Amino acid sequence: MNLRESPGGCPAGAPTAAPRATAGDTPPCACPGRSHRGRAWAELLRLPALFSVPGDALAGAAATGAAPNSRTLLAIGSSLCLYEAGMALNDWADRDVDAVERPHRPLPSGRIRPAAALTAACALTGAGLALAARAGRPALVVAAPLAATVWAYDLGLKHTSAGPVAMGTARGLDLLLGAAATSGGTRPALPSAALLGTHTLAVTTVSRQEAQGGSPLPPLAALATTALLSRLVTRRSSGGPTTGRRQATGHRATGHRATGHRPATGPRSATGPRPAGLRADRFPGRDSGALLTTALGAAYAATTARPYFHATLNPSPPLTQRAVGAGIRATIPLQAALTARSRGTVTAVLIAALAPLGARFAKKVSVT
Repeated sequence: MNLRESPGGCPAGAPTAAPRATAGDTPPCACPGRSHRGRAWAELLRLPALFSVPGDALAGAAATGAAPNSRTLLAIGSSLCLYEAGMALNDWADRDVDAVERPHRPLPSGRIRPAAALTAACALTGAGLALAARAGRPALVVAAPLAATVWAYDLGLKHTSAGPVAMGTARGLDLLLGAAATSGGTRPALPSAALLGTHTLAVTTVSRQEAQGGSPLPPLAALATTALLSRLVTRRSSGGPTTGRRQATGHRATGHRATGHRPATGPRSATGPRPAGLRADRFPGRDSGALLTTALGAAYAATTARPYFHATLNPSPPLTQRAVGAGIRATIPLQAALTARSRGTVTAVLIAALAPLGARFAKKVSVT
């Protein structure tokens, strides 16, 4: 921000509603007008963070081996509504704390009334459950505990040791919502939900000290968690949901299991094992999917590595908020990597394309 104009577009010298309390947020402008009311709601709902939501349902759908369909779109809509309900409810529940730590936030600054935020949270929750119901009973069965987890976190669990676990559970359920809506089942998506939930748990743990700073242990643990998740996601990139079945079928067809030896098959028996390049040619999609998964896993790790490391060296509020923002943005390449690992190559590329959009809008409205 320069001295001539604030990010909200107010002229130099325009009054603000409250002084800036933290480096990760932008002070609101007290200028009247519809555009400033819209900005207040954008800050309340943290709109740039929405780019991290569609990948949940798409990764869940990919994990089941099914192509995205109209029910997947309904699941995405449900996820967006429930996510924003949690954002509005979060500020409503923390309005007294924000009055001290973040007086420039929309509620303590008076730009949005608390009753309006609570009404928005209720309406968005209802809309999310309605969209899930339209996607089918399996989707509603997942969406109901997801909504309950969101409300339990904001109203009570947030300030307890169970808070990060609840947030990680909510993100994992969001991925399962996409699986249930697309295919009617969730079991194949459980590993992906666990990985995504673990990432969210780590980011939430760091966020608990973003207002006042604290210990270097949470960002250090988040850094180690990112490295572990990157390894787990890319380790199985050469496999996938159909690889095991294909190999088992091949064994039964050749009698490999029954005889304990591989039958002669012409040139292969004479020359030994087929070179890796020829095996890749047989299944070219497997090789490209593995490369894409590895690249996305590296992008996930690179997004958070430096901010987490800086917050470890100096866990001050500005650096901690930067680490939290990076962790939220890193959700997108992680979702894309999980999707690519499940053979959803095109969908993974589409998810990854959301990352630069989210980063661009995050420069205007803070995601923390």
